[in-house]
Amino acid sequence: MRKNNAELFFDITKELLSAGADRASVIDARLIKTNSTFRDICASNACGMYGKCYTCPPDVGEIDELREKIKRYDHALVYQKVFKLEDSFDFEGMTEAKRRFYPLQSIARKAFSKIGIENALYLGAGACGACVTCAKVTGEPCRHPEIASSSLEAYGIDVAHLATAAGMKYINGENTVTYFGAVLFSF
Repeated sequence: MRKNNAELFFDITKELLSAGADRASVIDARLIKTNSTFRDICASNACGMYGKCYTCPPDVGEIDELREKIKRYDHALVYQKVFKLEDSFDFEGMTEAKRRFYPLQSIARKAFSKIGIENALYLGAGACGACVTCAKVTGEPCRHPEIASSSLEAYGIDVAHLATAAGMKYINGENTVTYFGAVLFSF
């Protein structure tokens, strides 16, 4: 007997929580708000990945196309992990935290695959992270298109609003960094 949606949502959130996420929640995808300002931050190259990663702008696609893509999904699994830092300027700690956050995306993919949901869009924190150096830099095709992912911001998603919609805090205290991921999906 197939599980109902509430049971499936419980299963996938439980899987992420047991894998190390601090919080996970499934929301109606219509609650996702976008704003091109977040995409503009990508274009300012604040993270240094603009034009250096297939899943980052400008290669990921035009913002209006990505907004339309978001609208194709009914639900979003939102998850977060909070990491302690030495201080608010601990960029090395932030980089290490991002590296430790990335495996949660793999766990999410496996959880969705296990329950037979193939129609999903996996979005994470910052640049893809599947490879140490994106094949874009060396002029090769993407080495891992089956696990490559874009950032929430590349899609113009207002992550602070997303956190609130999912019942989570966007800011989790002094000397912390919080990373978010989301899986947009439909049955």
